[in-house]
Amino acid sequence: MSRRLSVRNGGFLWSRGASRIRRILALAGYEVSIGAPEADGLVGVWGASPTSHRGEELAKNSGATLVRIEDAFLRSLHPGRTGEPPLGLVIDHSGVHFDGRSPSDLETLLLSHPLDDSALMARARGGIARMREAQLSKYSATEMAAAAPEPGYVLIVDQTRGDASVTASGGDRSRFLEMLTAARLEHPGARFVIKTHPETTAGFREGHYQSDDAQDKIQIYDGNASAWTLLEGATAVYTLSSQMGFEAILAGHKPRVFGMPFYAGWGLTEDEDPIHRRTRTLSRAQLFAGAMILFPKWYDPYRDDLCEIEDVLATLEARARAWRQDNAGWIASGMRLWKRRPIQKFFASDKGMRFEDDVDKAAEQASNTGRNHLSWAGKTNRPDVARVEDGFLRSRGLGAELIPPLSLVLDSSGIYYDPATPSDLERAISARASEFRPDQYERISRLLASIRASNLTKYNLSGELPTLPDGPLLLVPGQVEDDASIKLGCPETNTNADLLKRARADNPNAFIVFKPHPDVEAGLRNGKVENPENWADVTLENAPIAAVLDLVSEVWTMTSLTGFEALLRGCKVTTLGVPFYAGWGLTHDFAPIPARRLEGARPSLESLAYATLIDYPRYYDPITGSACPPEVVVDRLANNQVPKPGPFNRTLAKLQGALASKSYLWRH
Repeated sequence: MSRRLSVRNGGFLWSRGASRIRRILALAGYEVSIGAPEADGLVGVWGASPTSHRGEELAKNSGATLVRIEDAFLRSLHPGRTGEPPLGLVIDHSGVHFDGRSPSDLETLLLSHPLDDSALMARARGGIARMREAQLSKYSATEMAAAAPEPGYVLIVDQTRGDASVTASGGDRSRFLEMLTAARLEHPGARFVIKTHPETTAGFREGHYQSDDAQDKIQIYDGNASAWTLLEGATAVYTLSSQMGFEAILAGHKPRVFGMPFYAGWGLTEDEDPIHRRTRTLSRAQLFAGAMILFPKWYDPYRDDLCEIEDVLATLEARARAWRQDNAGWIASGMRLWKRRPIQKFFASDKGMRFEDDVDKAAEQASNTGRNHLSWAGKTNRPDVARVEDGFLRSRGLGAELIPPLSLVLDSSGIYYDPATPSDLERAISARASEFRPDQYERISRLLASIRASNLTKYNLSGELPTLPDGPLLLVPGQVEDDASIKLGCPETNTNADLLKRARADNPNAFIVFKPHPDVEAGLRNGKVENPENWADVTLENAPIAAVLDLVSEVWTMTSLTGFEALLRGCKVTTLGVPFYAGWGLTHDFAPIPARRLEGARPSLESLAYATLIDYPRYYDPITGSACPPEVVVDRLANNQVPKPGPFNRTLAKLQGALASKSYLWRH
């Protein structure tokens, strides 16, 4: 049952993020109201904002309980002043986390909660690792490759003037200068970097340090490198009460703290003003568990519900990755007309996307404008172009039917189906084989369980499954014969008929099931086999591939994604080409495998799947119109919340099929 929360702060009612704030509060059991509170009711204020005194007086005069609400510690890509709503709130009935002068609910939690559950600590360690790997912070619109100061400096963290957390810690320009002086005295001869607050860099609020303070070996840094990059290069960290002090702890520092933030006083900081109430010593994982897992109310914008920290991390990983790749803007070449609108949505940015048919002209425009250049993978061989292709959880329906994709891959070094050169996917598989964390194993295990439970594959087509005999079954999935993966990855066996012949020759007693490719069945692409019964015991037409994979024990393929989908379902897989999943020790391979794949650590099925389904593709949520994690696309596909082709696309698909049929008849 919701409790009424009387408010007098306009930010709850008409700020640009107000509707999200009210929604999170409603899900957490609070009904925002402008009416007078009851004597035992609640009054809500935003932290210690300039207008919070109205609510404080109302609570005092009415006898209601004062509730202070603030952004959670992983907020968004951009500061709240840009209008971007938060992904979580902290709700405190006794104080406010950034004001150590009096207790808060967070302080009480950190003092009293056992924080000794092994599963909770594992989640905390995983959360810290994910923040570090994706370089996530309170505001995560930072650039992974942004120029940063040469490592080996002492980091001084600035904050904005008038910020409530600064005021609560007695901060002003004099206090920040005192902190800088202490750093210089304690580190004689060192270099010093003053990190400007993101709101100062964006021009919203002034900081405490000025350009005149950058003297001798002192540098003011207002670039867009992440907090994690700056912390990695620092030998020591000084802060008043910035959240970056908390992140410094997570990064392995013991920061020098001149204020009284929530993370001070637990044995993880060197405190100028000790908080004697905080008598407990915490580990980094315990501090993270209390402040990031147990205390906040996290929000899932895709499912419109409260969620766990892992869901917020996944959201920010997806959105930060998209922002970092798209922020410079794109010039796109090699894009057919029907693809342009979905591509524009996928790679949206403030600068939009420009289309140019000629790849060389597009490259010149990208060079002249500072934009990046992408092209459909099969339309260019230029090494300076990022290649785009469909992802592995694509849609409900065929790409050849012009159904927009929910996942795409963007590869800066090659493309996954071309074994001639390393691709970003190949590098990701190698990296995960060498280092694969427990939290990543847990995440991919849950994702694969959802995929299997929902019978999801690349296209997720419906159809009837005929009765098949009991006993071992061998599946041969057909492919589009002029597909780039066959042209580039099949040196010998490169037709469906040849694949069937080889499968039968090597398995004379097997019951072979042949499943034509759905694009070929629909008459949209080439690859029809005449008289497949010469080698196959049964040919399945219009059957859902996921259901077929649940019945077979072995798959023989050239380069089909069905081989990967079979691995995920525990099938034995034999390849006659060189798909991305071949050569890692998980398949039986006949074609020559690039030597580079045979070196180094061997991936597990889970680490291969993690690289393929999480690291490599980007996903797009058609409901919210934003980048999203793969788990969201799995939900959308499972619940059929997916885009359908418009009448224009359907007409184009029919024309494309007619042209493909004419081409096939001409060549045969």
